[in-house]
Amino acid sequence: MINPTVIIHTENAEAARDLVAKQHPDLPIFACDTYEDLPALIEETQAEVVYAMRFLDTPDYPRETLVESASVKWVSVGGSGINHITPWDTKRLIVTNSAGVAADMMAQYALGAMLHFSLGFPAFRAAQNRHEWISAEVEPIDGKTVLIIGLGNTGEAVGARCKPMGQKTIGVRAQPKPTDNVDEVYGIDALPDLWHHADFIVVCVPLLDSTKGLVSSDAFARMKPDAVIIDVSRGGVIDEGSLIRALDENSIRGAALDVFMTEPLPADHKLWAYDNVIITPHCSSVYAGWDLKSVEMFSENLGRYRRGETLTRIVDPKRGY
Repeated sequence: MINPTVIIHTENAEAARDLVAKQHPDLPIFACDTYEDLPALIEETQAEVVYAMRFLDTPDYPRETLVESASVKWVSVGGSGINHITPWDTKRLIVTNSAGVAADMMAQYALGAMLHFSLGFPAFRAAQNRHEWISAEVEPIDGKTVLIIGLGNTGEAVGARCKPMGQKTIGVRAQPKPTDNVDEVYGIDALPDLWHHADFIVVCVPLLDSTKGLVSSDAFARMKPDAVIIDVSRGGVIDEGSLIRALDENSIRGAALDVFMTEPLPADHKLWAYDNVIITPHCSSVYAGWDLKSVEMFSENLGRYRRGETLTRIVDPKRGY
């Protein structure tokens, strides 16, 4: 059993440290809740393990401090995305993430967006603002086809919620294989032939060189005119210019967007203006207690690290997950 010095770097650092200390009371564990103080704390403690949450803007994130430190051997990322610390030298540093910590919540977000559009809430809200009693009908989502782009933890959670609702599920993943609650599974290269089948498209792949701009003008041209796209991935997977053109041309029904190329989304950005677009502030993965659940996952992995066992959720920087 090894006894590494640990730093907990998160906005809720004291509570997180207390949680880890209960399972590892013999370890020196330090709390840090600012970006500015992390470099000096690593230098002072010569910490070997850092649990690190991105809780402010990415440009200010102390990436070099983590990936270039002589003492740090393992960085446990509090969320699932690792773009803010890429790249790193895998020969001297292990990076893990908390993939799956918010998969269920993100799947509920996706299902909520589907219901928002199928039940016609945008039109009803607009009529309410006009104090107008309109003649309308709602639309069931059972029997609809959902295209899930990315069948990691989140994509699988989406499938697990869509199947009981009577929906057909089609999924794409880097390495196709039979997947629970997904009727058909294909490789990414099959997407051109899949767009036009989908009533709802849920985007939940990481942002990689291979996925940047994946939802392009060609993709929108192939979609049904009543398709709804739901993005819980990373800004850049959907080409925003192509999305805006599709919205201007009414070639899709609408979109629910939780991620953007620039965050926060600038106040003058055109996407704010559409009645058929839901904009949320990168919060589909945020629920009460999610941060401490992530810390619990880290604490379990810390036990493996101390026993010399293989860690779970090790990230390959070339794959991005």
